[in-house]
Amino acid sequence: MNPGKHPDFFYIYQKVFADKYIEKHKIVAIASPAMPQKSTFCIVVIPCFREPDILNTLDSLAECNHPNGKVEVIVLINHPEDALPQDVVFNKKTYEDVRYWHKINQPFFTIPDIEPIPLQKKWAGAGLARKKGMDEAARRFNQLQNPNGLIVSLDADTLVDKNYFGEIEKHFRNHGTHIGATLAFRHQTKGVEPKLKEGITLYEKYLHYYRGALAYTGYPYALFTIGSAFVVTADAYVKRGGMNRRKAGEDFYFLQNLTRQGTIGEIKTTCVYPSARVSDRVPFGTGPILQKWLEGTENLNLTYSFEAFARLKTLFDQKEGLYKISESNYNRLLESLPEPVSGFLIHDGFYSQLSGLNKNCSTLPIFQKRFFELFNAFKILKYINYSHSRFYQKEDLYKQIERLQNISSNNYMP
Repeated sequence: MNPGKHPDFFYIYQKVFADKYIEKHKIVAIASPAMPQKSTFCIVVIPCFREPDILNTLDSLAECNHPNGKVEVIVLINHPEDALPQDVVFNKKTYEDVRYWHKINQPFFTIPDIEPIPLQKKWAGAGLARKKGMDEAARRFNQLQNPNGLIVSLDADTLVDKNYFGEIEKHFRNHGTHIGATLAFRHQTKGVEPKLKEGITLYEKYLHYYRGALAYTGYPYALFTIGSAFVVTADAYVKRGGMNRRKAGEDFYFLQNLTRQGTIGEIKTTCVYPSARVSDRVPFGTGPILQKWLEGTENLNLTYSFEAFARLKTLFDQKEGLYKISESNYNRLLESLPEPVSGFLIHDGFYSQLSGLNKNCSTLPIFQKRFFELFNAFKILKYINYSHSRFYQKEDLYKQIERLQNISSNNYMP
């Protein structure tokens, strides 16, 4: 059965799908009521640590057009187990504010009651908080025996368009084979001081440039990895092994690994609006980059040279020739490749990895699919950094965008 063609796509009775995941990770109910409404098709997960703007985010969700199915919003208020007393007090006040907001506003969605959760000191951070919330969402969909339930990742400083839920619902009705999707995003700039506004504008252009350049190489899984702008089915979430516990970059690692499970779509008909605020909570990401921009230690006018991506394309264009390739022919191929690419392959010990892949691929189509599991986004980033440490310098962002747009008839930029 194709769930995308079934009129009751979100509510099909299927065998419980997450029991093994729940048992393995010892997941227990953290929300009250323990059982969601039967017609719940979507659970939004919002990690929340010392967040002053969570009620604005809830207001934005409440102003959305009502979808056909029921919605839950999990506000996962959290702090490290060794948090400062004032942070614990702040989170307790946030919890009380959210419960009062829910009682007074009575929105179309339900906010399960979850008291502030202390996180293990070693892992406390964005990844573990998001994981706690998404695990609870998966557990709740497992109770409903609904593997097609949608777990939506959002942040506590983010606003959404009014058609947010409707477009998410429509996308998965029309694309029944998709296991996830990213959403369009644009950072909030209203009332932002000029220097910070310039920084977030440059950073957004960089994100679109990097994703476009990645797609130009022939890499098939070029996608945005923004924590406040993606959706995953409950079934795909547990098959992937759940969210990781990284203190930063958890969204990047999760989504790139998720591509191995199936197709991740792109929802362009609605938009989320993350905050453009600076932050020191995580070691890398939007907040720290903007902080460095304001301090003058990060020049967002510069970015990776497009030449590095163009050179990598020469390898990807002939990946079929790597199937069952002998070591002598591989060495001849190295001599024909651009020096930044061949140098990286030698530095990375790629032939040994390639040989292992070839041993486990009985046909060329299998090899072609699994090649990009080996030469994935993580390895591409390693190549980009390697090539810029030895062969290239960062160049003007706008000039690189222009090169990307001009080199092909395809439009790789929005």
